Amino acid sequence: MAADEAAQDGLRPGAPADRGDRIPRWLPRAIVLALALFACFQLANWAFHQLIGLLVNVLIAFFLALAMEPAVDRMAARGMRRGLATALVFLGVIVFFAGFFVLLGSMLAGQIVTMVENFPQYLDSVMRWINDTFRTSLSRVEIQESLLRSDWLRKYAQNSASGVLDVSATVLGGLFKLLTVSLFSFYFAADGPRLRRALCSVLPPAKQTEVLRAWEIAVAKTGGYLYSRGLMALISGGAHYVLLEFLGVPYAPALALWVGVLSQFIPTIGTYLAGALPMLLAFTVNPWYALWVLGFVVIYQQFENYLLQPRITARTVDIHPAVAFGSVVAGTALLGAVGALIAIPATATLQAFLGAYVKRYDVTDDPRVHGRPRRNPGASALARMRRGLRRGR
Repeated sequence: MAADEAAQDGLRPGAPADRGDRIPRWLPRAIVLALALFACFQLANWAFHQLIGLLVNVLIAFFLALAMEPAVDRMAARGMRRGLATALVFLGVIVFFAGFFVLLGSMLAGQIVTMVENFPQYLDSVMRWINDTFRTSLSRVEIQESLLRSDWLRKYAQNSASGVLDVSATVLGGLFKLLTVSLFSFYFAADGPRLRRALCSVLPPAKQTEVLRAWEIAVAKTGGYLYSRGLMALISGGAHYVLLEFLGVPYAPALALWVGVLSQFIPTIGTYLAGALPMLLAFTVNPWYALWVLGFVVIYQQFENYLLQPRITARTVDIHPAVAFGSVVAGTALLGAVGALIAIPATATLQAFLGAYVKRYDVTDDPRVHGRPRRNPGASALARMRRGLRRGR
């Protein structure tokens, strides 16, 4: 019976049955492999998000080490141990920033105390102006009592009291990040040659040359960027100090240091942002002094953009201001304040590295390339004919 049925179906007796309904042998292995790859991807994604803070700190430390490496190399070339040279450079940086924050903190603390002491006088003058202008009868005592009894003040005090722990945790986290960045940057700067040897030991000779060239360009551009910005910050701070001291604005040294540092490490708009604080303090002395400070800030910005900056950064960071501003915007969008600080040296390094491999050609002598207006051949011929007719007369 079975043989007859097989013969009717077109199969030979004893032939294997159709395996079209069976699962291929490779399919379970492919499913297991796909699941394993997906699990590895999820694990790597989770680990990356957990370690993103550490990676950003390492990136900051790497750029700080690149900036300090030229000074460390000079000291090491004179016979000083590399660890001691790195420690001396670190000490100088710490002293500078400590002095900057001490001056800025003393300025803000003194100004806050002055504003608190003079606040009743400011409020009385505002009340007097409102009463004279709008024919009202407001009183400072009534306003103070209403504020003290308001629900808004009570809720604000409760929220501030409950937020003390959050502020403390933020401060401790910031100190830990600062310590992490300092340790990594110290090790990167002190063990720079050893780090390069370890990196090149796993690469073929051709790739080693490219890595060392990129490292050298990064050191030159990052160090040159910071040193040139430091020099321009010194010049900018000195110029603003002379103006503020001449106008009699309080805390002139701290304000000048504030303008010099902030204006140089935030390109294009940093000068205007930094000039807001001196303008505010100058307004408390005399409203016209604020206009003097604003005018000086605008004029100095033009002097710096067209005369000072091209001369100083021509041999260090040769990057167009528009490219610099765009790189800062992109860095801020990617990494926040950290990206804004490292955007310009990273862009300058990439530009210099790509420029070493891009072939350059001589530019054609076309007026449109050099910015000169293109002459009309027909108009030139007509002008020559007119001159010829005049001579014939």
